[in-house]
Amino acid sequence: MADGAGDPGPVPPGPTGRSPPTAQTRMNALWKFWDSSLGKKIVMAVTGLAGVGFVVGHMVGNLQMFAGAGAADAMHAYAKLLRTSMPLLWAVRAGLLACVVLHVTAALQLAARNRAARPQGYQQVTPQASTFASRTMLLGGILLVTFIVVHILDMTLGVAHPNFTHLDPYNNLVFGFQRPLMAAFYVLAMAALGAHLVHGAWASFRTLGLRKASERPLHRTIAVAVAIIVALGFMSVPIAVVIGALQPQGAASEMQASR
Repeated sequence: MADGAGDPGPVPPGPTGRSPPTAQTRMNALWKFWDSSLGKKIVMAVTGLAGVGFVVGHMVGNLQMFAGAGAADAMHAYAKLLRTSMPLLWAVRAGLLACVVLHVTAALQLAARNRAARPQGYQQVTPQASTFASRTMLLGGILLVTFIVVHILDMTLGVAHPNFTHLDPYNNLVFGFQRPLMAAFYVLAMAALGAHLVHGAWASFRTLGLRKASERPLHRTIAVAVAIIVALGFMSVPIAVVIGALQPQGAASEMQASR
């Protein structure tokens, strides 16, 4: 047998006359995209909009806390619905975690590049087309990451909760927010979320080309409306607990039967 027999030889060129991209070429292109400032902004925009969709859905689910005498059963059914398919639930959780990691990493790297580009700040800064929300994005983002960690430990895993019961989110929230410091921290974090949404949602649409440049860059009616609705929707639960409008209820009937 001649030397080289069985060697497929060079990859034949595609219809355009160029060889199809290899895995290494794709990886290089992906890294080049991520390493560019524009690429990081696009990643922040896409992951940020995914986050907006999640918080809106989560806020709507939490409003079942106000369903009256059947609120505990409604929240229990909501918790079980999310666990209909555990592989899907964990896939969504993994996707959300990836979005948070990519979003935070891109934000920190862009902030570092901005500081490196201007190591000495302005002597006096007079904002022209920026808002309080845009100027506090990094600080608010750090607060939100801290909140996510605390919230998971408290309301998801229950390791920091004084009276946690699996699949009883209604009473977990009520007992959890009967701690004044935790309720205050939650409200503060939701205020930071609202400010983050005001600028972040607007900036994401601009980055992805879904919103044209405006002669009134500070006029962000839709972003402000979404931010206010989401922030107040989340805040309403701890506030209602603190003022006594929400009280502990009997465990959901299905959960009682399973014990």
